[in-house]
Amino acid sequence: MKNIETTVGIDKLAFFVPHYYVDMTDLAIARNVDPAKFHIGIGQDQMAVNPITQDIITFATSAADQILSPEDKKAVDMVIVATESSVDESKASAVVVHGLLGIQPFARSVEMKEACYAATAGLSLAHDFVALHPDRKVLVIATDIAKYGLKSGGEPTQGGGAVAMLISSHPAILALNADNVALTQDIYDFWRPTGQAYPSVDGKFSNSVYIDAFSQVWDEYCRRNDAHFADFSAIAFHTPYTKMGKKALLPKLETEPEAVQKHLMAQFESGIVYNRRVGNLYTGSLYLSLISLLENSEQLSAGDKIGLFSYGSGTVAEFFTATLVPGFEKHLRKTEHEALLNSRVKLSIEAYESMFEEKIDFNHNTKFADDAAYSIEEIKDNHRIYRQK
Repeated sequence: MKNIETTVGIDKLAFFVPHYYVDMTDLAIARNVDPAKFHIGIGQDQMAVNPITQDIITFATSAADQILSPEDKKAVDMVIVATESSVDESKASAVVVHGLLGIQPFARSVEMKEACYAATAGLSLAHDFVALHPDRKVLVIATDIAKYGLKSGGEPTQGGGAVAMLISSHPAILALNADNVALTQDIYDFWRPTGQAYPSVDGKFSNSVYIDAFSQVWDEYCRRNDAHFADFSAIAFHTPYTKMGKKALLPKLETEPEAVQKHLMAQFESGIVYNRRVGNLYTGSLYLSLISLLENSEQLSAGDKIGLFSYGSGTVAEFFTATLVPGFEKHLRKTEHEALLNSRVKLSIEAYESMFEEKIDFNHNTKFADDAAYSIEEIKDNHRIYRQK
């Protein structure tokens, strides 16, 4: 029997967002809203926007392509794509991603769904697989497009993109501690029935459910592990908008020493630098926050324990931890990620609205021109044909 005590964790980590964005001041002015409501009230500065030639598959492939070596592609035995923006009710997007990336053929490829939570389930599955097969690897990708409709209440919390994580034994960035505590509640705070273009949201209720879910899983985690806030160097949150995590954390910190409060809140701010510039990634939001924390905090070092709070409406929540490994900072991609964000094209509100309203007719064969590394090249016989670099 293989050793199941192998250290397993995140070996490589990257994100991708589309090459267009909207400035939240411009959106606020166009919607006759005080810009402070967006910048301060929900904590968003920019919002990622994608053309119709970009979808969850191109996002996922573009994110993973940054981190996979030829050797990785031979060692990956499972591709897990987590999304709530599926492009097919039957065929998993992971199957297409697997092919575009050229991963060895004898690998499982599956798609997972539970609102914004599914990537965490994928990470747990990957951990257990690698623990039993320490010479193999698992690719976990969170990829989504968050859309609520033009001039809707949820419009300023839209966004899109993907985060790719390569899970292996002897990881270079983070060791997963396998101390997860999960919570499931059958609640309708956010839902999208099959065939409905945009989600239905009970906004205030959803906020309160999120805050309560964090409180419950945190308390249970502490009970099971005799844990305290002082044990953590930072906590990363699922961030549908960046103010959300703060609303959950602050009430729990009220009774903590001032030094602990200040430290964790400073780390929280480091963990939302990228999210403020992208918007909602749904399944990828927690992991974009994790990348932001690792690449923007100046207070992290090897051996530090990081908490992660994952949440998916409906609802499933989970709290788990990871430990930074020696030399982790050498394996981050801050320069590349900042270059990606800084190279994007700012859209006028008119151009954004036009791009938003564009739709693909899958019953009509069409060819597209998009010079991105991965894009939809053609619609033929009711399926998507992808261009790859």
